[in-house]
Amino acid sequence: MATIDTVPSDLTGAPLARRVSGRRTRQRRRLNAFRYITFTVFALFFLLPLLSMFRFSFEGSTPGSWSVSAWTSISSYPGLLSSIEITLELAVLTSVAMVLLVVPTMIWVRLRVAWFRRIMEFISLLPLTIPAIVLVVGLAPIYNWIEHYNVSALMLLWAYVILALPYAYRALAAGLDAVDAKTLSEAARSLGARWPTVMFKVIVPNMWQGILNALLLTVALVLGEFTVAYLLSYTTLQPALFEISRSTTNAGVLFSASAATLIFAFVLLLILSYAGRRLRRGRP
Repeated sequence: MATIDTVPSDLTGAPLARRVSGRRTRQRRRLNAFRYITFTVFALFFLLPLLSMFRFSFEGSTPGSWSVSAWTSISSYPGLLSSIEITLELAVLTSVAMVLLVVPTMIWVRLRVAWFRRIMEFISLLPLTIPAIVLVVGLAPIYNWIEHYNVSALMLLWAYVILALPYAYRALAAGLDAVDAKTLSEAARSLGARWPTVMFKVIVPNMWQGILNALLLTVALVLGEFTVAYLLSYTTLQPALFEISRSTTNAGVLFSASAATLIFAFVLLLILSYAGRRLRRGRP
């Protein structure tokens, strides 16, 4: 007598697939809700003080009034405009020096002396473990000797290169890891290209995003650096803002200059992000 085997509906393929799909959908919704809540909390944590700073920078002479006098006073405040100028010059020089020193070195180590890669990474990340005050103790005798030649604060670029090295190195390493540098170099060498051509015409154009990220991090560090410049008695933007903060009558100028610095860094971030997208779209 033939028997008919019955299979419970829970074990059939379609209901089981629906249950798995429903479970994944619920997990995805919970994860998205957690992300939205986390991002909202952190956004409020960072944005509320910034909005308060912007609001205070437009505070008028009478309570509740609005004024742009603090913003217009940036150009007329003694020494502030020159400190902004020297800081921007330092940002450009430090970024150029960082790219010219680190990019060719990293490519050469990656292609020719791969055994030195870990040592270079250790040396590049070492400034993260050394406090800025300790670096100043070591750099102070050198800068005291340099001061005899009446050089400007632009000489701080070498100290800033050391401070920015860990951040720029990680950004450049990420850009270089995304490129099959060994295959590209072997292909270029097989076609008769010399090593400078391999570096600057084959590898570098494929790691522009990493270079742009390194430039952004370097500029941000120079704009916000205080300890080295202040202890070495150089007047850059942050020491100038510190001197303004010691005067209670110029609080509006302090907040307006700080807000202008943040706006500049944000606009620079947008420009570099846009440039990175255009480079990726134009890449074959």
